Amino acid sequence: MPQYQELPCGGQVLDIDTALKDGILGCGPEPGDGALGDGGKQPVELRKMMDELDAAGDAGGGDEVVPAVFICPISLEPMVDPVTLCTGQTYERANISRWLALGHRTCPTTMQELWDDALTPNATLRQLIAAWFSRRYTRFKKRSADYHGRAADLVHGLRGTAVPRRHPLKGQARVAALRELRSLASAHQSVTKAIAEAGGVSLLTSLLGPFTSHSVGSEAVAILVSGVPLDGDAKAALMQPAKVSLVVDMLNEGAVDTKINCVRLIRILMEEKGFRPETVASLSLLVGAMRLVRDKRHPDGVAAGLELLNSICAVHRPARSMIVSIGAVQQLVELLPELATECVEPALDILDALASVPEGRTALKDCPRTIPNAVRLLMRVSEACTQRALSMLWVVCRMVPEESAPAALEVGLAAKLLLVIQSGCGPELKQQASELLKLCTVNCTSTVFLAKCKLTKTIQ
Repeated sequence: MPQYQELPCGGQVLDIDTALKDGILGCGPEPGDGALGDGGKQPVELRKMMDELDAAGDAGGGDEVVPAVFICPISLEPMVDPVTLCTGQTYERANISRWLALGHRTCPTTMQELWDDALTPNATLRQLIAAWFSRRYTRFKKRSADYHGRAADLVHGLRGTAVPRRHPLKGQARVAALRELRSLASAHQSVTKAIAEAGGVSLLTSLLGPFTSHSVGSEAVAILVSGVPLDGDAKAALMQPAKVSLVVDMLNEGAVDTKINCVRLIRILMEEKGFRPETVASLSLLVGAMRLVRDKRHPDGVAAGLELLNSICAVHRPARSMIVSIGAVQQLVELLPELATECVEPALDILDALASVPEGRTALKDCPRTIPNAVRLLMRVSEACTQRALSMLWVVCRMVPEESAPAALEVGLAAKLLLVIQSGCGPELKQQASELLKLCTVNCTSTVFLAKCKLTKTIQ
């Protein structure tokens, strides 16, 4: 059947159904595919379909790419309400309307001057877009249903409630089923709801215990942190000492991905109202988190470890002394120059919290890299980081001013403090910089101070 239909006047129009059937837009039909509507059912609104497909990472229908003719040249997103200019170029109505409202009188693509600013709806293209996304949406829903069914079957098999009834899976069969369930949950977010509805949360919680192997425990934890909804009862069960002990063991001995998942699970539990802060008062847990921070080969692990330590410092003050006791202050200070930008602020937050206990202040003073690394961070990352670094320097310089002030000036503190004072930082930060600068002037001669500020030539 031809893709174009002849009109009595001699013209041609594109036959939408034929165009889609013949695949001119890379979207041939599959058995059972629906079109724009199905037997009188209300079709799903186009924008809702696009948003749902995009949220699921399936906007292109698997390996297929959205046809270029569907993309607005301004936003580079699929169009919902395409309109055509007098130049023949088509845009999303909202985008081209904003362009014209800014006073432009040219076509954004060709830069031709517009002799007419009328926006003509492109009904044919809109129907093609709707048809293409409708078929993608139908296939997506079918695949989701298949994934949900498979996830439910796996849960029932693990619980021993499958039909026909069988004993719960054990050994390697259990590990294989959990691994497949984890893969489904990580690849398709909607599967997590199906897991919960099939009773998977109570199953996974029951699998964690003192006699659970790490191979089973790591898969169970990975599923629990994949987005499966956890209610208060599930979190309360996970906070049982035997289950927490297993998670801490895996945090210390598991693979990096397992360690990161254990950190995520602990942080989920810490957000629960009934969480007991003493749960995280474990040297083994703190050591495991610190090991994760020190492993620079895995940036995600560094970030996860810092977030956990930061959360522990915030919810359980007695744990700060324990964190200091495992050597965290010196390790964090030495890591500061090597951390990714997004990790510097959490690390400084931890050091700031540890400086609130006497042991932490002493550790900061005794670490030879505290002053040079803190000075280096001034006016480098963010205002918050500058404030934290200044706090560290203030703690050290106040404890031993006669030793610390000259050492700080030697690595360029004075010039950095003057830069902070002259910057657009907040008044509190400027005041703190002024007080630290005053402390430095008291503990060194004027000649040395001016030389370290690099102001001698200016004064002369």
